[in-house]
Amino acid sequence: MGGSEEHKKSSFMKFMVLGLFSCILYAFLLLEQKTITGFFSKGGFYALLPVAAAFLFSIVHGGFTGEFWTVIGIEAKKVRR
Repeated sequence: MGGSEEHKKSSFMKFMVLGLFSCILYAFLLLEQKTITGFFSKGGFYALLPVAAAFLFSIVHGGFTGEFWTVIGIEAKKVRR
């Protein structure tokens, strides 16, 4: 059972780090709206920034949510073949 305890500690640390990073991203987005909107609306290469931002938020928040479920003990059913 030692491995299970290590897995729980690892998941909790990932949960905390990803949660903090997610909060920082959202705070930056809300506090720097004018600056971000200025960059996103320049056109050309800058048109890719909203897509990159969406991917970044999706990866960080998705990872946070996945670790949240693991920390509270809910995991997907494993299918044996």
